[in-house]
Amino acid sequence: MTVSADELLPENFVDHLHALLQAHPQGIDEYALIKQLAADFPDSPFAVPGALREPLALFQLHFLLFHQLYRLADQVAEHGQQLDIHALSIRLGPRLSGQEGLLREDPLRTYYLDWAQWMETNAADVERLLGDFFGGRSSVPAAEHAAALALFELAEPLTAPDIKRRYRQLLSQHHPDRGGSTATAQAINDAFLILQRYYGKV
Repeated sequence: MTVSADELLPENFVDHLHALLQAHPQGIDEYALIKQLAADFPDSPFAVPGALREPLALFQLHFLLFHQLYRLADQVAEHGQQLDIHALSIRLGPRLSGQEGLLREDPLRTYYLDWAQWMETNAADVERLLGDFFGGRSSVPAAEHAAALALFELAEPLTAPDIKRRYRQLLSQHHPDRGGSTATAQAINDAFLILQRYYGKV
């Protein structure tokens, strides 16, 4: 059965999401945002009991939220605003000069706006994505690990040197001293710490 994102959510969802982000100008992390959406929309997927504990349900919830966030990002961009979207900090603010084309070139935007990813990803795919959470890795929440991998545009199998190499590339591209976004650079640093906890330090 084919279902669209709009069929899963209330009609005013994106407007409500926009208002929530406006109420948190300092930014809000994904977990806190999901909790707020669950309280505001008790009949939505965000309020399904146990959804944050089951890997496939967690992936679908994360994807649904980010799908809506990237849709909202396109809307606010038309009004001179920018939505920085990272699991650890989702923040709405004014668009900085020279950043008009960033949304169109973002591979994560392309991924999350492709609803087929939500439809076609199964439990086995999610298990491969999340990897083994035992052997010292269980301290990293599944959502944080998946979001950090997505931000780094990496997939299993991975080694610690792979992570460090990609970290240096991303930080070089997005460092504020080179015209990048401070929020993006901070998100890269946060994701690197998460991945170090999971894969080990170099």
